[in-house]
Amino acid sequence: MKYLSSLLILILFASCQITETITINSDGSGDIKVEQIRDENSYMQLAGEEYSKENIFEDTTYVFKEYINKYQENFSKYTPQEQQLFRKYENVKVHLKKSSFEKEYKNEFSLHFNKVSEIPDLFKTENYASDIQHNYALTAENHYYKIEYDFDGKTFKRSVSITNSTELEKAKGESEKFLTKYGSSKLTQSYVLKYNFPKKIKSVSNSKAVIGSDKMSLTLEFLLSDFSKNPESTNLEVVLE
Repeated sequence: MKYLSSLLILILFASCQITETITINSDGSGDIKVEQIRDENSYMQLAGEEYSKENIFEDTTYVFKEYINKYQENFSKYTPQEQQLFRKYENVKVHLKKSSFEKEYKNEFSLHFNKVSEIPDLFKTENYASDIQHNYALTAENHYYKIEYDFDGKTFKRSVSITNSTELEKAKGESEKFLTKYGSSKLTQSYVLKYNFPKKIKSVSNSKAVIGSDKMSLTLEFLLSDFSKNPESTNLEVVLE
């Protein structure tokens, strides 16, 4: 699988709207959905004349475990630890749509979980599916950060940690190049967290979070360019009553 440069990834990110929605029930189970939607006006500014040359159509839906079942021979070659990692994704549902005619580009990843700690880093789903299909090493481990979640009934945590400091420094450098070239452009590049809890919120670690009128939900928005150079800035801890 061919991987994009960090600058190209940043350009793609900077023309996107990402919404991460989590709903937690009273028994600790719940649902998560991550939606990535390309903002056409922003992408048109970045792509320039290449925008009109796009000619692609893809509309794909699958559940991750279908890859495990279909490519069982490849799957069996991975270590027990690697297989266990893949199993964490087996119930993730994926919908990918790219249509240059309709000008609609979106990725959706969703999962029903029994407990919050089961939630995997959904941004790695496509990488891992490709690994199984092509019998690759764990290419998603090339990501320079990982996202984890936890909830003990009172405190919810969204934890982002750096796994490759060298790649992080590269991302910071590319971010500076991007801002120098496109900083004056009016781009839609939002990453929004929308969380719904079974009890009222007592406190939130990020002062920019907006608590809903029901006191059981919150919204937090930040720029994707900021996330790319400092993923840990999106760490969040929510304490319930």
